[in-house]
Amino acid sequence: MKYYCIGIKGSGMSTLAQILYDLGNEVKGYDDAREEKYTEVGLKKRGIPIYYDGSCELDPETIVTYSGAFKETHPELQRVRQLGLKIQSYNELLGSITSLFETTSVCGTHGKTTTSLLISHILTNSIGCNYFVGDGSGYANPKNKLFIIESCEYQKNFLAYHPTNVVLTNIELEHTECYNGIEDIINTFEIFVNKASQIVVLCGDDENVRKIKTNNKTFYYGFNENNDYVIKNLVLTDRGSEFDLYHEGSLFGHFDTPLFGKHMVLNSVAAIILTSYYGVSKEVIHKFLETFQGAKRRFKEEVIGNTVIIDDYAHHPTELKVTLEAARQKYPNKKLVAVFLPNTYSRTKEFKDDFIKALDIADISYVMDIHCDREDVKDYPGVSSDLIINGLKNGRKLSLETVDELLEHKDSVFCFMSCTNIYIIEDEFKKRLTK
Repeated sequence: MKYYCIGIKGSGMSTLAQILYDLGNEVKGYDDAREEKYTEVGLKKRGIPIYYDGSCELDPETIVTYSGAFKETHPELQRVRQLGLKIQSYNELLGSITSLFETTSVCGTHGKTTTSLLISHILTNSIGCNYFVGDGSGYANPKNKLFIIESCEYQKNFLAYHPTNVVLTNIELEHTECYNGIEDIINTFEIFVNKASQIVVLCGDDENVRKIKTNNKTFYYGFNENNDYVIKNLVLTDRGSEFDLYHEGSLFGHFDTPLFGKHMVLNSVAAIILTSYYGVSKEVIHKFLETFQGAKRRFKEEVIGNTVIIDDYAHHPTELKVTLEAARQKYPNKKLVAVFLPNTYSRTKEFKDDFIKALDIADISYVMDIHCDREDVKDYPGVSSDLIINGLKNGRKLSLETVDELLEHKDSVFCFMSCTNIYIIEDEFKKRLTK
């Protein structure tokens, strides 16, 4: 088969392109962004060509899929429609791949990328698996039986998937532009969880997760005693985390991880449960938990002189909170500076107070103008990043023109947080540090 992926540098589309290629298909792609992106690594490794204009010659049998960030009026979309090519939606195409394997879908408002990678890391190094992770990481071998897929709830896209197992990390209000409140989100997750044909692994500490009624064999995990798997004797240090895990009252095992924060311990436990279900020994799980390097753009660190720069995909208040807390855990004696680029007007409006509370964990917070490519500012009068800045104890506005202000805090820990192109200002800051 031949595929043409429009928006191929998007994290999800990049991963899909890699999976399609690995399964023996011919793959080409288009994108507007000519600048280098972290999602290109796997594409370049496979030699998948990327076009930036309408010059790609397409066979009449080519199947086209495209990113939701591309509007119907986009010239490349109009071109492939005029050519009469078959167009298949991203989630439909991905759903068809899940039906080919014994698929574990990892879902939840937060933590699904790291949890998916943890499971994939352990299984790849033990019994083998295919995986699709939304940080641009993907791999497939037709001979593998297992497939691990990060499953996003945006626009209810994951309902097109066919999971054998489901891991659910948590449920919070999110994507308010396409969900009618928290109950709509909970109901959607319940529908998805019950699509599983074997087991579901749920974070039992989460009140919204507990509202879900399941029809499958269910394993609850967390710190609370009413879970099937209970985390005890947690120790958080500047080197990572260690803990004991109990199963139905008996010690299941002791585990160490180089990850930071209680949320990462929860993600690790979800991975432990799922991989042990597939027969991976506790000793092997422990070994590969210790060697896990983390996801791209998830608490990625770079040290320049005495300045620590942390890059993270955090864009929801809870994600900002745990990222900043993890930075405090690892660097308790350094000043903490938050740099945040909000994404979407609806999210900013809905979570203004929560953003303020999370950012106040830092000693000082810089907030940029809201970035949004799927909402019109005219529909959100009065909504700007000033809503957040004005409520902070120590907050300032930041832009590319004022990036020099960050040098006032040289030798501190900087957390650059956003799901969009914050790397532009981050790179400018790095240039100034190295002058």
